[in-house]
Amino acid sequence: MTVSLTEGPAVPFSPSTRYPDPTVEILHPSFAALRVYSSSVEQIASGCRWAEGPQWFGDHRCLLWSDIPNNRILRWDAATGAVTPFRMPSNHANGLARDAQGRLLACEHLTRRVTRTEHDGRITVLAERIDGTAGGARLNSPNDIVCQRDGTVWFTDPEFGIHGWWEGEPGTPAPHQGVYRIDAVTGRVDCMLTDLAGPNGLAFSPDERVLYVVESRATPTRKIWAWDVGNGGALTNQRLHIQADGAEAFDGIAVDADGRIWAGLGSDGRAGAPSEDLDGVRCYGLDGRPIGHIHLPERCANLCFGGDRRNRLFMAASHSVYMLAVNTQGA
Repeated sequence: MTVSLTEGPAVPFSPSTRYPDPTVEILHPSFAALRVYSSSVEQIASGCRWAEGPQWFGDHRCLLWSDIPNNRILRWDAATGAVTPFRMPSNHANGLARDAQGRLLACEHLTRRVTRTEHDGRITVLAERIDGTAGGARLNSPNDIVCQRDGTVWFTDPEFGIHGWWEGEPGTPAPHQGVYRIDAVTGRVDCMLTDLAGPNGLAFSPDERVLYVVESRATPTRKIWAWDVGNGGALTNQRLHIQADGAEAFDGIAVDADGRIWAGLGSDGRAGAPSEDLDGVRCYGLDGRPIGHIHLPERCANLCFGGDRRNRLFMAASHSVYMLAVNTQGA
């Protein structure tokens, strides 16, 4: 069942009536084992203006995601299929995550900060300055976020939310676009990377020894970089893990239990780019080669694994959110 909201265009969608779903494309034989033969792409909500940052809450059996221009976080209930507002206004929240205690973490464009929602509903600010001090320059517009098992939080901070009034408000950029780490014990905020053009989606390998970050404004093509993670979050051995082919544009990413990267995909906007062929989610093998593609009728911004067995892929794609059962689990 698709729930149509009222704050943006609702995208007509009809799931495949045949198995296997032809929109789940095998690009390499290794992907065949990940495709569930009797599963098809489902649209669970539509009517957003820019859906982003999905996060599964297993204890509530619900999915939260951001509708950035509409200044709200929405909630899909797995038991009933109902979609309701979770937070309005949301300070134009983008990326969402859960910390080690199950609390909601949010990247807010409007306030240019990272917050945590306590169990009693209070809001705690985790980061709002590039050096963690009261007198430092403000962050740009925190974008995507992930929490390690020990409670350490990492987030990216490109300028996308301060370029206009659509996803926040115009603002003076920080001296750099960074990747930040919030220490689990001290709460100290450290900038770990400053040399990426438009740092965007980020994720850890299943053992948390490797950090992946999307460089979404890299030229001539977009990239996903990898670093080894050492003590105190030290990043070493930078290497190119995946390079976009032509006009492919990466956004958010998720990692499955075996270490494969699933990336939200679309066109980078260059003239003549065949965006309708790129829209969806691309799965990459451990060696970085593309092995599968889930075709969606909209560009996919971000995704996460969820469901009772962590084997459902939730995909926030422009105006809608889609779901697909796969034969793997989130890391």
